[in-house]
Parts: sequence; C-alpha cells; structure tokens
Amino acid sequence: MEKRQEQIIAKTQEFLRINSVLDESTASEKQPFGAGINEALTHMLKTGEDYHFFVKNLDGYAGIIEYGKGEESVGILCHLDVVPVGEGWTTPPFSAAIRDGRIYARGAIDNKGPTMAAFFALAIVSELDLPLSKRVRMILGTDEESQWRCVDYYFKHEEMPTIGFAPDADFPIIHAEKGIADASLKWSYQVGQDSQNVTLSRFHAGERFNMVPDKAIATLIGDRVYLDKIEEAFRKHLLQNRHNGTATFEEQTLTLTYEGISAHGSTPEKGINAGIELATFLSEVDLQSEANDYLAFVVKNLLGDCSGKALGIATRDDVSGPLTVNAGLFSFDGKEASIGLNIRYPVTASGEQCLGTLQLTAKKHSATCIVLDHMEPNYVEADHSLIQTLQAVYERQTGEEATLLAIGGGTYARSLDTGVAFGPMFPGREDVAHQKDEYIDIDDLLKATAIYAEAIYELAK
Repeated sequence: MEKRQEQIIAKTQEFLRINSVLDESTASEKQPFGAGINEALTHMLKTGEDYHFFVKNLDGYAGIIEYGKGEESVGILCHLDVVPVGEGWTTPPFSAAIRDGRIYARGAIDNKGPTMAAFFALAIVSELDLPLSKRVRMILGTDEESQWRCVDYYFKHEEMPTIGFAPDADFPIIHAEKGIADASLKWSYQVGQDSQNVTLSRFHAGERFNMVPDKAIATLIGDRVYLDKIEEAFRKHLLQNRHNGTATFEEQTLTLTYEGISAHGSTPEKGINAGIELATFLSEVDLQSEANDYLAFVVKNLLGDCSGKALGIATRDDVSGPLTVNAGLFSFDGKEASIGLNIRYPVTASGEQCLGTLQLTAKKHSATCIVLDHMEPNYVEADHSLIQTLQAVYERQTGEEATLLAIGGGTYARSLDTGVAFGPMFPGREDVAHQKDEYIDIDDLLKATAIYAEAIYELAK
C-alpha cells in the first residue's frame, strides 16, 4: 500500500469530485438514477479496465469489476451514490479538498472513499499475482441511499457471491444489522372554516427518510399583530434553546426557518431534528384545528423519543440493542399532511409485528400508515469462517482485538446470503456520514486499503 499511496489519494480525490446524488430529472433508460450517478459508474468501470480487470455495466443499475478464476466468488459490495449535500460546507462538497490530513467531500466516508480502498486492495492482489481459487467480484451499486433498486436488478441478472463483505460501516466487523423499514404516516383533512387569526399554510422538513432533517420551514398567514407576537416568541425560543433560525415577513405572511443538525437515520440521537423542534414551537401557537392536531402528534409521539415508545413499537435485544425511529420527512399544506419514519429494529425482533403495531397507532390518530420499504435484518454467527478469517486479518494488520459489532445502519452486506460489513471507520473515529464537511482520514483510507488487500487474499486464496 505504501508504494501506491500517492496514486490512491489522487484517484480517490478524482472519484470524489463526481456529483453522484440521485437525480430523477436526468434519469433515462441508460442512466436510471441520473447523469451524476451514471458518470460515477462509468468512471469506476473505466478505472477497472485501466487495471485490466473484467468489467460489466448492468444497464446503469450496477457495475461489476472482477479478478481471478474459479466457481466460487468473494463479493465486495460498494455503492457509488451519495446523499444530498445539505448546507454549511467549509469547502465545496465535491472539491475533495485536503485539510489537516483529511479528504473532505460528500461520499468521502460513505461510500466512495472506501470503494477506492477496496479497488486498490484488489489491484494490489492482482499486481502481486497471488494465487487465488475464487473469483473476486466488486459489485458497484448505484441506489443504496434510496431504494436499493440496483441490488434488485443485480440479483435478477447475476450470481450470488459465495461469501463477501461491504466496506461501508465500521471496523472491526459488523456481524449484525438491524431490520430497516421506511413508513409514511398520512392524513387527509376536510378543511373547516376555522376563524383563526393565524393559519399554518405550509410546514416542511427533510430530504430523506434516513437523514435527520437539518432544516425546517413553516409559513404562517394572518393578522400582522399576531404574526409580530409569534416572531418575537420564536426569536426568544431560539435564544433559550441556543438554536439557529430566521423569521422573515412578506406582507401578511411570516416564514420561520429552523436549523438543526443532520445525522444518519440509524443514530437520530446524534442530530437535532429541525422538523420536531419547529413543530414543538408551533404547537404552542393557536392555529387551525388541522395544524394543531398534526403538531400535537409530532410533540406527543416524537419529541425526545427515538425509541418508538410513544408509538408503541419500542423493543430491544442483547445482540443489536434497541429499536430506533428517525422522523426524516415532514409535510403539511392544510389539506394533506405526512411524516416519514425510518425504523431500525433489532435482529431478533419481528419486523411484521412492529409495522403492524405502527399501523394500529396511526389508525388511532386518524392517519394511514404506508410501508414503503422493508429490509430484513442481517446476522452472521460469530463462529462462521468468514468472521474468523476477517478477525485474523484485522488483528494482524492493526494489533487490536477484532470485536464483533451490531449496528442500526443498513449495508449491502444484508443482500448477501453470507456477508458482513467490514470497515472503513476505525474505532474512536467521529461518524460524519451524511453530515456537512464529511471526510475520510487519509491514514485511515490507506490503512483500510492494506486490510482489504489481505482480506481479499485470505478469503479467495
């Protein structure tokens, strides 16, 4: 690895400069997830060709970079798409700027930086001409941050690797991943004739189910005297809670903007949910009945509770810990309203039972619960040969104990019959995935490359 570190850094920066956020507006038959993601996929496949690997483009849904021969295969599952960039970056999110030994870019740690680490690990094995008995297949996904349509497409057309890992979480080894479900609670209102002095015409927060909203916006219409009082109260609220936001007027309209802190949907407690915070403030304002009911639901069931207790779905186990709920999407326009929930439940719990309970809770509050996506948990026992091989590699490379971890995040490992998440984030590192100023430590990038190279060899020799 050390002989190739300058090349690894340069190629990683080059890859990170591609904006690979899902873009439905530029989607087509040949680029189903938009121009940027297609550019990232094409770039990786061209890089694979440059290193004399077998490559294949699966109609823009996924890519394959493969090395070696054999009936069995080792899968390395990566994804090239990234979440939206958000606001507040120190340097442009696709500049791949280097500061203080780090590369800053959206996708640096999730998952384009680790993808390049895995690629150069494969290149090292190839250049050393090490004897292998299995094929090593990098599977390049393109829709991991959204609906996993890439995975569905891949497995309709290609083989299931014998074993594998996803470089898309934490070291040492993640052998348990919680079940994940996206559910939307929806209300439809028969708008009455409330003669309120102020009405909520619009409330919006969030971009994705699996991100804590870092911005919420509410539009209030009414008598200027009352709006002035609301503005004053809002500014006091921000000051008391040490939060940021703005209040702007346009004639009889007051627009409130609340700034939170984004975090990954698997760890909502690490963020400040702007949607919940703004709803909490507005719940103290006398608005039309539909708005009051919607905001009251948010406060009663979501404020200060990421466990799902108020929703009736809280549970936990010894392997993977407690269920978590992230309220990632909020929408209200006076006629319709919705809340998008990202639920992560323990590996030994029943997903169907959890979602069934949520539907009953929704019904009690005159809402409809629609389950949009559901992925079963992933769990590989500690005595499996895949686990033991990766543990041995990690301990040789780092000199540290390779403990087994469980997470709420979802990686491509769960799409394998036998797979785990393996790196790239080392113990003690700050988790900056999905946050502004996302970065990867260059030393970690290089160390991960060396670990992946030995892991590839040990699994495929």
